[in-house]
Amino acid sequence: MLAQWGLAAIHLLAFGFALASVFGRARALRQLDPASSLNANSARLKQVFRADNIWGVAALILLVTGATRAFGGFEKGSAYYLHEPLFHLKMTALVLILLIEISPMMALIKWRMGVGRGAAIDLGKARKYAAMSDAEAGLIIVMVIAATGMARGIWAG
Repeated sequence: MLAQWGLAAIHLLAFGFALASVFGRARALRQLDPASSLNANSARLKQVFRADNIWGVAALILLVTGATRAFGGFEKGSAYYLHEPLFHLKMTALVLILLIEISPMMALIKWRMGVGRGAAIDLGKARKYAAMSDAEAGLIIVMVIAATGMARGIWAG
């Protein structure tokens, strides 16, 4: 019982960190100036990287605790989740987030390497990555709504 409670609490807290960090990353990305030097963008890039780090950790925690809860013998068991329409909605949102995240993740890895070498980096797609982060935030909200519906047996399969 305590393990279930702990996993659920960690899972739910990770949603809060995920949402805050992806919004923070979007905000910091919008404040970058592609026409300015790396030096002029240094503080904003630190904010982007910090928010991105938190987003990555939160996403990892969500994946681990979610998989453990659904398929690790905790909660209601895998049979319940696999037949639950809201679980399918939640997993669809997760897959969309993962697909959307590929491009910003690859760019931010390149940006980090460039900053580490002191090389110029192309910030031309920063606003596009901000919009993608906003889309991810919307999908995180969908996941939370689906999770709360599942917890209350809404549309149970």
